[in-house]
Formats: sequence, structure tokens, C-alpha cells
Amino acid sequence: MSLPILTAVTDSEVEAGLVSAFDRRDLGVTVVRRCVDLPDLLAAATTGAARAALLSADLRRLDRDALTRLAMAGIAVVGLIAPGDEDADRRLRQLGVAAVIPADATAEVVAGAVVEASRALASHAAAPSAWPAASSYSEPLLGFGQLAPAGTNTDGLALGEPGGGRVIAVWGPAGAPGRTTIALCLAAEIAALGTSTLLVDADSYGGAIGQLVGLLEEAPGLAAAARSANQGLLDVPRLAMLCRDLGEGLRVLPGISRPSRWPELRPASIETVLSMARRLASYVVVDCGFCLEADEELSFDTAAPRRNGATLAVLEAADVVLAVASAEPVGLVRFVRGLADLRETVPGADPLVVVNRLRASVVGGDPSREVSRAILRHTGTEPVALVPYDLAGLDAAQVAGQLLRDIAPTSPARLAIRDLAGRLAGRPEISRRRRGGFRRQSR
Repeated sequence: MSLPILTAVTDSEVEAGLVSAFDRRDLGVTVVRRCVDLPDLLAAATTGAARAALLSADLRRLDRDALTRLAMAGIAVVGLIAPGDEDADRRLRQLGVAAVIPADATAEVVAGAVVEASRALASHAAAPSAWPAASSYSEPLLGFGQLAPAGTNTDGLALGEPGGGRVIAVWGPAGAPGRTTIALCLAAEIAALGTSTLLVDADSYGGAIGQLVGLLEEAPGLAAAARSANQGLLDVPRLAMLCRDLGEGLRVLPGISRPSRWPELRPASIETVLSMARRLASYVVVDCGFCLEADEELSFDTAAPRRNGATLAVLEAADVVLAVASAEPVGLVRFVRGLADLRETVPGADPLVVVNRLRASVVGGDPSREVSRAILRHTGTEPVALVPYDLAGLDAAQVAGQLLRDIAPTSPARLAIRDLAGRLAGRPEISRRRRGGFRRQSR
């Protein structure tokens, strides 16, 4: 049975030659439509009449978003480039096109590549693990290879040896439980351990990390990295240029300057940014948005951008997810409900609970014991960190636009986050040293 394919080749002579060869010879492929441009190709892909597409590298508006839509339609992609065009070859491969063929290749070679790509896509889609539970607008299926596989959590908390490019996602429910503060302080403490760290602001609703570290002017940051990734131009040096170096091994990739710019943070682009970030730093701490709703597309008749797609992409790619709860009655209720949503939306995540803003004034008794019991009773999970509420120290750091570790090195909040950083970075001696210090102080 012949494989139905689409073509979108800018060189009319090359396209005519291939189509004629496919018609004359039994090469296992049949052209069902010759598309004039990318919109025509995307429209034809949605009909289900084809299983593969042959397109040119210089096809206008070809980007990762378009290739993702083809993959979601079950279309395997093979790219054609001018002979010797290394830039086009590199761009297509960075976009995720697995098969790239020179335009002067024989019809037999091109047909073989198309058939092989289609078979690989079909086998990938049939695998039980091929489709994530929380399907998103831009899940890369086959014809695209992942640039760097996600690591595994080795012991339930520690991320293993530094240098593997591990991603730590910091999430929290609605109500500002302090996830940005935790993400910023955690990244600073991991960097203080002598490990290269990148802090990414991926909050599509209210990113504020740039302001908290004194970057008051608008910086391109994550939006520029996402645009480059969507165009197949993002590499490690370009990502490093878009980051702000805060010194001592800590880099920051600022988020969008205005919430209205959220459409720039497409899930497929964020996945690519994280893949490059793994190569740039040993640890990547990502401040996520709070919202996990995944049904924006229900409001549209066609595929549409998803505001929460960036958050879901980060959570699915993360090696460790920290779920931040605010230690007051309203915050704890929101957290219990939000954690259930997180586990349902991203089943692959095994979130670690961090309780923030711990204080006796709103809990009573022993706040650590009471809150830990409440979290365990309602979620089945014990907190891995209890962060005291140090309003004075946090305010001083925010006013100065500096890190808490530099403004208030003895802050109880800072010490609790340093303890967590040591455990996540595989440095348990930090935790033992701190606990010993507390015991000595209590005598």
C-alpha cells in the first residue's frame, strides 16, 4: 500500500521532478496534494488524508509551532535543503525535524526517508508512554527528537550529581503563596554551593523575578529565547547571552514584562528552552504560573495558543516539582485543592511540599507540628521544608533588589531554604550542620 504524502517544496522544478518520479515508480509513496504554502499544508494535514509531508527548509513561516501542529495531526516531516546548506540543515534539526535530505538526492532516497519517518511516527504514537496524560497544544511527537532527555530522581529528593542539567519547577496555587521567593532564594542557595544555576521566570501571569533582583529595565529574557527556539535558532551561546549573570554561578532568565505577552510563551518553545538550559547550567530552577487549566482550546474551533501551556510544559519536563503552600488557613485550603489538581493534570509529577510563611500567629501552638500534621492528613505527603516567615529580612532584600542570602544571611527563612538547597543538590552535610546549629542554640 502506497503512503499518502503532502509536499510543500519551494523549488518548483525539484518538486515536479519528485512528484513525477513518485508517480512513475513503485517507491511506496503517493503525493495526494501539492501545497503552495505553509497555511495550505497545515489545512491539508487536518483532513487526515496524508501521513507524511515533504517540505523545504526555506518555506515561509516554517517554525516549531507549525511542525508541532503537523506532528499532532499525525504527519511525519522530512525536510529538503539545498545541497551543502549547513545553516538550513542545522535549523531544521534544531526545530526537531529528524530527517533532512539534500534536494539533489534521488527519488528513491527521498521516498525511503519519508516512509521511514512515517513508520517511526506510527510506532512512537502507538507506544503507551508516547502521549502524556496532560496533552498540550505542542507535544512533540515523533519526527522531532528531544534535545536532552529528562533526568530521573534518584532518591526521592536529591537530584543526583551536579552537571546533569536538572530542572526544578517551583509551583504553587492561587493566592501568592511565595513561589517566586522560594524559587529565587533556592536558586541563590544552590549557586552558593558552587554549582552553576539558572533561574527562569516562566510565570505567564505575573513574572517578577527581574524586579526582585534589581533588573528594572525590560530585558528580552524568556520571550526572546522562546522566539529563537520557535524559529530553530536557539543554541546554548544565544541562551547565555539572553541571561543576566548575577555572579557566583547564578544566571537569571527574566520573564515577560507584561502579562499580555503570554502568547509568546508557546509550550514547544519552552520545552526547547529547557533543553538548552540543561546544557547551560547544572541546575535550572523555574518559577511557574499558578494556573493548571488545560481547556482553553475548547473556546476555539481550531488550534489556539494556551496561556497555561508554558506552566504545564515546565511541570512535565521537570525532574523535581516543589509545591509551595502558604501556612495560613486560607492558603492551606487552596493548597490542598491545588495539589489535587496538580496530581491529576501532571500524573508523572511527584511533588515535594514546601510550606512557606510559617508562623505561630495564624496557626497557634507549635506551627511546624500543626501544619505538618494538616498537610499529611489532607494530602498524604509530609513537607520536605518548613520556611519561617521573616517579613523584615524579605522586605529588606526586596527594597535593596538583592538576594536574601546577602542581605540577611542569618534569616531563619534563608537557613531553611539553604537546608532544602543542600538536600536537592545532594549536599546533606548542609542539613546536618544546620540542624546541629539549632540544637546548640536551643540549649
